[in-house]
Amino acid sequence: MARTKEFDPDAALQSALELFWQRGYEATSMADLVEHLGIGRASIYATFGNKHELYLKALDRYAENRDPVLLTELSAPGPALPAVRGVVRRFAAESMADGSRLAGCFVTNTAAELASHDSTAARRVELSWQHIETLLHSALVRAQAQGELPVSRDPRGLARMLLVFLQGVRVVGKASGEPGRVRDAAEQILTLLD
Repeated sequence: MARTKEFDPDAALQSALELFWQRGYEATSMADLVEHLGIGRASIYATFGNKHELYLKALDRYAENRDPVLLTELSAPGPALPAVRGVVRRFAAESMADGSRLAGCFVTNTAAELASHDSTAARRVELSWQHIETLLHSALVRAQAQGELPVSRDPRGLARMLLVFLQGVRVVGKASGEPGRVRDAAEQILTLLD
């Protein structure tokens, strides 16, 4: 008869996500995970696989938690351009918030740490970025159709520019203690939507 799990796998995955997000992949050892999750190494392997598989599951969990928020913001009925502006300002504010500043964005951190040599992590980063770009593009197309964005603007190009900016904001916010830098940059990028 198989033993029942003596821990909550969902809570353990969330705990692993938080540890990887704070420390990164390379700086987090299996011993760190065992201590932080409060479960044995064998249970981690049996439930999540090796450290790399656990990291990817944590990255997937991060996307599952973040993506619905962005979808809700960018697909709400009514004017679309204020929603896009709101997302840019939210990303900028979050990047400078005390609790998240040092952690940054888990996807951006993964891109910086692993994407150049880990094709599986790189695919997940790319999927996340494609999702964000698609949501921004859809909102900008809607804004253009509603007369909020001039027809001379390229919604796809603007969406890509905003995606790159949002990822850059996460990096700068993580490394800089100067909130004005991020806030001023966000306001400048928003002028391109006028």
